[in-house]
Amino acid sequence: MEILREIGMIARSLDSISNIEFKKYDLAKGQYLYLVRICENPGIIQEKLAELIKVDRTSAARSIKKLEMNGFIEKKEDEHNKKIKRLFPTNKGEGLYPFIIRENEYSSSVVLNDFSNEEKEILFKLLQRARMNAEVDWEYVKKGNTRNY
Repeated sequence: MEILREIGMIARSLDSISNIEFKKYDLAKGQYLYLVRICENPGIIQEKLAELIKVDRTSAARSIKKLEMNGFIEKKEDEHNKKIKRLFPTNKGEGLYPFIIRENEYSSSVVLNDFSNEEKEILFKLLQRARMNAEVDWEYVKKGNTRNY
């Protein structure tokens, strides 16, 4: 079975749709993911945000910089450690957050159309397990290791 291929096609389809629909709000490719996590975790630091989204620090830094330049987020110094910059949504970012959530809920309803509540719950639990398995390798490789396959 080509399970990962199917998951990838679903993810890429929905990501493409989101990127097209959010373009009119000056959100570039994939930036909505960052904005949502910052709105849900105000004050998060860049490294934790990258971990949450499962991207490398360079990709996170690039997207965060664009979000800041477009006025969706702002960086503030940590009150205890001036080297640490915390990320917060601006009014503009907070204003867009409900729209992004509505889009996500709509996409979920489309993808899960004709699924029973029991099937949704089973799928959710199975995908959580798969994600946790993948995270083990993600952490391993992120630290500079190479998988043996």
